[in-house]
Amino acid sequence: MPTPSPTGTDRPDQTPEPRPSPARRRGRLPWWVKLPGALAVVAVLLLLGTRLSLLPGLDDVFGEETHDRSGPALLKSIQDMSRYEAASGNFQVVVDLEKDAKFLPDAIRGSRTLYVGAGTVGAYVDLGRADGNSVTVNKDRTAATIRLPHAQLGKPALDADRSYAVSKQRGLLDRLGDFFSDNPADERAVHRLAAQHIGEAAEESELAARAEKNTTSMLQGLLHSLGFERVTVTYG
Repeated sequence: MPTPSPTGTDRPDQTPEPRPSPARRRGRLPWWVKLPGALAVVAVLLLLGTRLSLLPGLDDVFGEETHDRSGPALLKSIQDMSRYEAASGNFQVVVDLEKDAKFLPDAIRGSRTLYVGAGTVGAYVDLGRADGNSVTVNKDRTAATIRLPHAQLGKPALDADRSYAVSKQRGLLDRLGDFFSDNPADERAVHRLAAQHIGEAAEESELAARAEKNTTSMLQGLLHSLGFERVTVTYG
């Protein structure tokens, strides 16, 4: 006969199943929750492999391609020139541009850019300003005197291939401003400053004098070939 249960009712023996611990219940995540983390790990491994050249074959798969979809260049105008480009100078300047804000530390608001600017300045003589009275020839056509204006300097032209930024330091607010700006890391200020310093250096150099000397040599050689024995060129 079956043994009566302590409660006085007859039930077959039932062994309760053990419940999983809370830690195990928390560890069982759906696969779709684990998928983003696994993809992130794979992406990091691929990036490191490409950077460290551990997986050189990935360069063909994730390599960067450049496409030039620019339109054709349009000719806007043509200007006749009567200048004789007689000399050109190469210049280089190191621009240290710092902008500070009042009552705020540089870490919050401020910027400092160290920029190396390289460019050229041309020197020319405007032959078009010489009129009929600027040239005097003797009766025998053996001597000539030419009066020309002084040589002038052209605008400085920065060379993008030889100009570069050495360092850039920006405060927190400046970084946020660049994030929301249509033209972040704008370097027009240092470009203008570099061109200004190059132009000032060209004015203090002997570039204009060299241009006048070269123009004199060119005109003397030209007129000597035409039979003139003495050729004098003056400026001013």
